[in-house]
Amino acid sequence: MTEIAKLGEFGLINHLTNDIKVKNISTKYGIGDDCAVLSYPDKQVLITTDMLMEGVHFDLTYIDMQHLGYKAAQVNISDIFAMNATPRQLLVSMALSKRFTVEDVEQFYEGLKAACNEWQVDIVGGDTTSSYTGLAISITCIGEADKDEIVYRNGAKDTDLICVSGDLGAAYMGLQLLEREKTVYYQQVDEARKKNNTQALEQLKTFQPDFSGKEYLLQRQLKPEARGDIVAQLREAGIRPTAMMDISDGLSSELLHICKQSHCGCRIYEKNIPIDYQTAVMAEELNMNVTTCAMNGGEDYELLFTVPIGDHAKIEAMQGVKLIGHITRPEYGTMLVTRDDTEFELTAQGWNPLKAEDKV
Repeated sequence: MTEIAKLGEFGLINHLTNDIKVKNISTKYGIGDDCAVLSYPDKQVLITTDMLMEGVHFDLTYIDMQHLGYKAAQVNISDIFAMNATPRQLLVSMALSKRFTVEDVEQFYEGLKAACNEWQVDIVGGDTTSSYTGLAISITCIGEADKDEIVYRNGAKDTDLICVSGDLGAAYMGLQLLEREKTVYYQQVDEARKKNNTQALEQLKTFQPDFSGKEYLLQRQLKPEARGDIVAQLREAGIRPTAMMDISDGLSSELLHICKQSHCGCRIYEKNIPIDYQTAVMAEELNMNVTTCAMNGGEDYELLFTVPIGDHAKIEAMQGVKLIGHITRPEYGTMLVTRDDTEFELTAQGWNPLKAEDKV
């Protein structure tokens, strides 16, 4: 293993980026100077950024550096697609403690590059520094769109249809599965240490969690995919959403954002919420309500969007899109209609990294 200090900051950057080739004509100059140079003469420029902190947003007990790099890029690319735009460039900054090696960062960049290559995004810069508290990652993604094509959260209108891509709750169930197996592992370690059982401790070094039949849940948690394919389908079908978001913090939270900013209400129907079979089985296994998981779990990175009612036939013909409800006037509230036709007010119970622990 190679210590990062052996290469130094600029040596590490050169080592990680010397094979990066520019893919977009808007990238005039990428890595190698004080700034990247971008050119968008006839486009609107969109910029999004995310901070990912070890122990808050990810746990290196069960995500490796390559998957972490892939996920970090995809979740930022997803934000650009959620505005009906095209991602073009990406910047990545990392704060690393001494426990990380050059090979660790290489693996992170392998995942980062794989995600960027999938969507033809150029890595154009960033920064590296030291950390005393673990790994910190900051990703900034830049995209472009024609002015009239950008979709905001504030455009939903009464009678618009509410749609989601893919299925919901699987990423959250994947997280619950990983947390369960992590707990089992550490319980066995603690028991072996209490009994001073060196043989058991040695065997636990090759501990293999039981994930059989739950591979999809792990994939959704560890390797999420931005839904640029859905954006492309909408364009091909001639559909321009009136409002759109990606589902990072849970369907309830995102839908409430759209309703608040669009000054409207909504009705969504429990029977229409798309849920994968593995998600339902895992929820039952953990004695959890699967609808609650789908509504509030987060990290699905599917698209939530509204379209005019006149696009109903086009939406019905699309693959991977489900109609789940409709927009109403604000006085009708934001409601979930259950399978037995009971109505409940939507509440934002999704991920909130700044929420006080005693309010969870």
